[in-house]
Amino acid sequence: MIKILGIESSCDETAVAIVADGHQIFANVVSSQIDTHALFGGVVPEVASRLHVQAIGIVLKQALLKAGFSLSEMDAIAVTQGPGLAGCLHIGVQAAKTLSWITGKPLVGVQHILAHIIANRLEQPLQFPLLALVVSGGHSELIYMESPLTYRYLGGTQDDAAGEAFDKSARVLGLPYPGGVSIDKKAKQGTPRYPLPKVHTEKPLDFSFSGIKTAMINLVNQKKQQGTLVIADAAASIQKAIVDQLLEKTRTALEQVAVKQVVLAGGVAANSELRERFAVELAAAGVEVVLPPLYCCTDNAAMVAAAAYDKYLAGDFADLSMAADPSYEL
Repeated sequence: MIKILGIESSCDETAVAIVADGHQIFANVVSSQIDTHALFGGVVPEVASRLHVQAIGIVLKQALLKAGFSLSEMDAIAVTQGPGLAGCLHIGVQAAKTLSWITGKPLVGVQHILAHIIANRLEQPLQFPLLALVVSGGHSELIYMESPLTYRYLGGTQDDAAGEAFDKSARVLGLPYPGGVSIDKKAKQGTPRYPLPKVHTEKPLDFSFSGIKTAMINLVNQKKQQGTLVIADAAASIQKAIVDQLLEKTRTALEQVAVKQVVLAGGVAANSELRERFAVELAAAGVEVVLPPLYCCTDNAAMVAAAAYDKYLAGDFADLSMAADPSYEL
């Protein structure tokens, strides 16, 4: 049994997990900063970094106690190397390097987006090749994976990511942070009756959400002036427009690559309409659909440890010169 201790600190969650053989979770402890950042309407990098410093030691201790293991029993120490907020990543990387140095255990740097994809393995075995739709506050990407360590970028956002469009739309609607969650809840009470533009991109597998976001802002301002704005209907409309584009692009990708599975990943993978339609509409395309467990949609360390397992087996280790890489790309 290969036990890996994972650390995640790329944004506003401080997390430590212990996972065996890439899928068996013994501990997955997360300290969220969401209540603090809600006061500012979004993540404040300097505040997030300071809170990581305060929490990392406590979360590490809790994870080891919950798992019932000691540091000496770990086979490797893994950490999110990037992408993410520079100061936040630095805290996790320094913690992981320190633990690796103290214990003599191998150090594994993990790419954050890859970890979100591999998190699906915590729910069920992954079958390759697969197609992954990664949707978060900063990413909207289609990734083709031939193996856990072999992948190809098929398309991504030309401007705003889907999560960013959700957050900015929520702000103009006066809905609380985090915006994506608020849009999802409010949309259940409304009807998507407001027309929003259908986006066309130069490359068929790229995304674009800036135009939809701008159209939403203009629509809200117009309806407010007329006194006819129905917030629930506006939320339902923006949610449908975003999900429509995500699914359309994914279906197009499935026509171009042969895969055994199509998986959803990232923070926006928690959106209820996206999950429901992803499961139904893509299964109709004749491919097995895999949805991440809800606890793995938001940032956590179990996905980091799970993704590190394949690199461990391949002997792909980092040394103590490893640094945080805020723009780390697949």
